[in-house]
Order: sequence, then C-alpha cells, then structure tokens
Amino acid sequence: QVQLEESGGGLVQAGGSLRLSCAASGRTLSTYAMGWFRQAPGKVREFVARIGKLGANTGYTDSVKGRFTISRDNGKNTVYLQMNSLKPEDTALYYCAADSNYGGLAYVGGVDYWGKGTLVTVSS
Repeated sequence: QVQLEESGGGLVQAGGSLRLSCAASGRTLSTYAMGWFRQAPGKVREFVARIGKLGANTGYTDSVKGRFTISRDNGKNTVYLQMNSLKPEDTALYYCAADSNYGGLAYVGGVDYWGKGTLVTVSS
C-alpha cells in the first residue's frame, strides 16, 4: 500500500504558474503509474494527467495540453505537476493518484490510491 501527500497548491492570478508535488511513502514509487485528477466545486472529479512507471509515457486531458507537464523523480519518490498559463477554470482541488497499471489512471474508477488533495485557486 502507498500513501500519497500533495503540496504546492495556492492562490495565483490568471496567467501564472504553480508546481504541485506528490510525495509517496510506504512503497517504492516506481511500482506505480501516477496521475493527477481535479475536482472543481459542484463538478465531478476528472482526469488531468498521467505518467508511466519509468516516465516514458505521459497523457493529458485536452484542456491542459501545452500548459501542464507531469514528471516524476523515482529516486525522491515524488511526482510533479507543473502548471503554466493558469486559467480561472483550472480552479479545483487537485488529487494525486497511483495505480499499478498506466491504463487505470485514465478514469476515476480505475485508481488504486488517492491523496487528500491540494487546493488551486486561479483568480481572474
């Protein structure tokens, strides 16, 4: 079992940047494909980005392509989400996710483990 803890959220103006981090403990990070999801107020949780166990494969939802970058440092047991050119519609609680299979991170129901989330607020 792996425990996930997000950090790096905060308040930023539109057009600004934030970098989210997800620290994993309990199991070696390279055991899992990792991802980020988000849930805006009044909306369902949605997929944002995912990365394979060794970082070779990545995937993004269309609305963040070209603006967000997911990466991982298995030596530090940490996954990152670099978010640039932020928009008010990016405001949400961002969750780190882990799954034994890369494919499982494409949808909420496929995720094995969740963090508690970090709040990102983008002001206009």
